[in-house]
Amino acid sequence: MSKTRVAVDVGGTFTDICIMDEESGAIRIEKTASTPHDPMQAILNGIEQAKIDLSAVTMFSHGTTVATNALITRRIPRTAMICTQGFRDVVEIRRSNKEDLWDTYKDVAKPYVPRRDRLTALERVEADGKVMVPLDEAGARRVAEVLKKREVKSVAVCFMNSYVNGANERRMRDILKDIMPEVPVSISCEVMPEIFEHERFSTTMANSVCAPVVVDYVSRLGDKLAEGGYARDLLLLHSGGGVMTPASVKEFSARLAGSGIAAGAIASRFIGNLCGFPNSIGFDMGGTSTDVSLAYNGEPRITKDWYIEYGYPIRFPSIEVLTIGAGGGSLAWRDEGGSLRNGPQSAGAYPGPACYKNGNRTATNTDANVVLGRLGTSLAGGKITLDPELATEAVQETVAGPFNMSLHQAAEAIVAVANSNMANAVRLLSISRGYDPRDFALVAFGGAGALHGAAVARELSIPTVIVPPNPGVTSALGCLLVDVQHDFSDSFMTNASTVSPDEMEAAFTKMEAQAVERLTHEGVAREDMTLMRSVEMMYAGQWRSLSVSAPAKIVSVSDLVEGFHAEHEREFNFRRDEAPVAIFRIAIKAIGTVPKADMPKYELRPHKAEPVSRRKVWFDAVAHEAAIYEREKLKAGAAFEGPAIVEQFDSTTVVPPGMSAKVDAYMNILISTKG
Repeated sequence: MSKTRVAVDVGGTFTDICIMDEESGAIRIEKTASTPHDPMQAILNGIEQAKIDLSAVTMFSHGTTVATNALITRRIPRTAMICTQGFRDVVEIRRSNKEDLWDTYKDVAKPYVPRRDRLTALERVEADGKVMVPLDEAGARRVAEVLKKREVKSVAVCFMNSYVNGANERRMRDILKDIMPEVPVSISCEVMPEIFEHERFSTTMANSVCAPVVVDYVSRLGDKLAEGGYARDLLLLHSGGGVMTPASVKEFSARLAGSGIAAGAIASRFIGNLCGFPNSIGFDMGGTSTDVSLAYNGEPRITKDWYIEYGYPIRFPSIEVLTIGAGGGSLAWRDEGGSLRNGPQSAGAYPGPACYKNGNRTATNTDANVVLGRLGTSLAGGKITLDPELATEAVQETVAGPFNMSLHQAAEAIVAVANSNMANAVRLLSISRGYDPRDFALVAFGGAGALHGAAVARELSIPTVIVPPNPGVTSALGCLLVDVQHDFSDSFMTNASTVSPDEMEAAFTKMEAQAVERLTHEGVAREDMTLMRSVEMMYAGQWRSLSVSAPAKIVSVSDLVEGFHAEHEREFNFRRDEAPVAIFRIAIKAIGTVPKADMPKYELRPHKAEPVSRRKVWFDAVAHEAAIYEREKLKAGAAFEGPAIVEQFDSTTVVPPGMSAKVDAYMNILISTKG
């Protein structure tokens, strides 16, 4: 019996399933309608629809939106926080900043745990870790009894300065477990042992509110898969770009927030490396939004400054993904100043674009592309039929009439505004971070990424666009390409000029022992473990740090300092060699390698591709006779010139005039924006 690997990516409209044959590397895909009331049901429907024999599955990987949706919708169980006396309002005071500085009427969302459920305990640890006031155990037990009566489902314990000494937090957890043994408890000294109390408290709070929701979902899905014959661990993709087993999900549930968008970033980096482009920009355009990610020298850009709701940071390391409201269903509209806008408002999956025939009469990007001939009359292999007349009416009424444009000028204006918005998002993640887009390839995927990718690349002078074999399910493919991964960090605040290599080596060694223990608990063999070190540093007096890779054995602190100067120059275009450098934090990325099947590679036979038909397609308000190709008929080595349209089950690729394209050995389409 052929062994297979299965990856599932749950989206707002569709749940994508990617099935890979281990021996041949062949991939087949399946799409099924998502079930927002219970995402698990869509997964089970897809398994049945794809006729997957779970007993033959050797790996089942899943990117989930369960944690993200729980935080966004606030459909979370009653959760409590226990804080040091006098500090119950840290998560509500926050940093006293706002997302929109000039909007005096817009308030930051309320904390996930309301004030009535944020209780306090008498204890205090000094900044150097000395216990100034031991935990008042009698008072702690009274607090635990109150929470038991309130029937809370989860508890977060966040004490001051516990990042240097977590003894009081651990004792509080013991008391809670004694009185409420079934209730999960998150303590900040283990969830996020770092300075800055708001960020530590906020991360622990998010972890605590997610725990009951995520653990319940993972348990139910794991049981259903086991009933079907699956005998391995269910692997859950987390925001850092790795996977966790259910054993770790119980302790670090908030790591699954942002799980869904990380899969696309992982896949785009893999595809870029496969095609010989270690510098790549992921461009994932779907129905309502576009996710932009960046990989440099083959590695994704990682951030710890992210959140699901503004004001409540989740400081687990995460692949940096910038999301904007630009997708196939984004609505065109006229602002108060009379300018044409596009998004972030969206027609969504329902009613969808006007051409979906569900009653929407406002033009969307999809309608504009239909009018321009860039989209045909059906999507998803004929599951969705498009009405060109309704698309024409929407573009005419929304833009052409109000702006006194011709029909095709109006449609191109809609697409141009959308492309400009997305190009600006790429600039924010590249140029503003010190990267030149001209040194990168653009990996265009998602349902609409290949439709707009070439135009966005041309605006940014990106020379190459890569379109994967199955753009619409590339995010699901990302779930097949990951390893078990955990991130460990610890505060290590000192001056780089006074610390010795031996001190740093001892701190790393202690943390590596924890990493090995965690991976062993996940069932990873020692020979499959990889431990990657890094040090976060800053110029003395600053509070924002930069991460620098560290060697497997620290022999010279000055080498680390030089690496910091170089990284600071790349990021901010200046360095201060004479300034003292401070070390802020040390970190380890612990990777448990998961065996992966190779992607199928085909023999290149250069030839000119033959179109299956031709149709009128508008570019720059001029009608062109564009060649139409079917993706499944394009073989490795095929080449063609724009204007051209490539149609397939899950996406449509546009090659504008003046550009050329070829199919590589891995069946990716490589578009040269310079012809």
